[in-house]
Amino acid sequence: MEQSINNKTCLLENAECYAGYVGLVTGTCFAEMGANVICVDVDRTKIEKLKNGIIPIYEPGLEELVKKNCNDGRLNFTTDLASCINDVDIVFSAVGTPPDEDGSADLSYVLEVARTIGRTMNKYLLVVTKSTVPVGTAALVRKAIQDELDIRNLDIQFDVASNPEFLKEGNAVNDFMHPDRVVVGVESEKAKALLSRLYKPFLINNFRIIFMDVPSAEMTKYAANAMLATRISFMNNIANLCEKVGADINMVRAGIGSDERIGSKFLYAGCGYGGSCFPKDVRALIKTASENDVDLEILKAVERVNDEQKMILFKKLSAYYSNKLSGKTIAVWGLSFKPETDDMRDAPSLLLVDALVKAGCVVKAYDPIAIPEAKRRLGEDHIIFVDDMYDALIDADCLMLVTEWKQFRLPSWAVIRKLMKTPYILDGRNIYDREEVKALGFDYECIGR
Repeated sequence: MEQSINNKTCLLENAECYAGYVGLVTGTCFAEMGANVICVDVDRTKIEKLKNGIIPIYEPGLEELVKKNCNDGRLNFTTDLASCINDVDIVFSAVGTPPDEDGSADLSYVLEVARTIGRTMNKYLLVVTKSTVPVGTAALVRKAIQDELDIRNLDIQFDVASNPEFLKEGNAVNDFMHPDRVVVGVESEKAKALLSRLYKPFLINNFRIIFMDVPSAEMTKYAANAMLATRISFMNNIANLCEKVGADINMVRAGIGSDERIGSKFLYAGCGYGGSCFPKDVRALIKTASENDVDLEILKAVERVNDEQKMILFKKLSAYYSNKLSGKTIAVWGLSFKPETDDMRDAPSLLLVDALVKAGCVVKAYDPIAIPEAKRRLGEDHIIFVDDMYDALIDADCLMLVTEWKQFRLPSWAVIRKLMKTPYILDGRNIYDREEVKALGFDYECIGR
């Protein structure tokens, strides 16, 4: 890192809104590349745990990097922003933007960070919004900072920039260390120079930093997530049609994915998307459009299709048992919204398990990582959580594969057949070979075949 930015970066987190993920990954990876990073959080317990190497989230590879950079002195944690803000050159605000009841992004945490900066800064700062925020947020951040400076009768120059993250949960560290692009919205050449120097070590082999104006950077993140969500819902729609007309969605995916104009990513049919980004960002973009008299009909359909798709396994189960589900024992494999994370925000399993319980089913659930979070969200009154994937299958009338964890890919079919009362498999992620499973004596259903 060049000396002109003093090798110091400050990361802000807010514990009250799912703090820890973006800020911790960002700060740790910057530290790994040589920057001195201070992570700030209002939660004292969380900060103390981080100082002791206890990581509040599950993300492959992150714990090792946190411990390494703490030991090397480049990564530090504090609850006191005022104690460090004037020792840094760049402040990344990585607080959450949870959805309001109307679907819009809640900016209260973002603006509180801005006000705190304005109340404590005594020199030039580059304030970078890392959070996913609606277009126009940077202007609100600038005003919040300036209002506090005006109250203090101080004339201090500062810049506001947008640097949206494109991290995939379960692969966040690798995504940050080896980005395919970095999107940065800036208002000044000084801000551009600072962020160019900061990111250059990550992009040394393939320097792809895309500079643009701040509103365009804010829109880029929403548009990207909305496009990916659209691809998923489109393929789920096509998959349901494939079932009706006798086509195979996997063959269709291979056929259209070979078209360079389309590509092969995010074309997998399944039982719906979830997580912290796609559902929230689609709703927020719809709301932003509505506020500007634009009707995003496509995204409304994307959201509706996804909501319906989350119930596809329940509908198949109901049809199989002629709507007589009371007393049936259902094994559920996978609870997190995707593999390699314990995140259950908007996970398909939430709606599915709730529907199963309301139908009178006995639900036995297993997930390699997400059981503690599942217990918090679903409760333990009507669900049996097990510590082994095969324990969920004892006397089961159906096995539902909801999340495609790697350990589910090559199970012992002989053990499964022996344990289950009814050899019925509902594969919500299309990970098994239909003909192979049927040849082993199972009734097998998947998505789009």
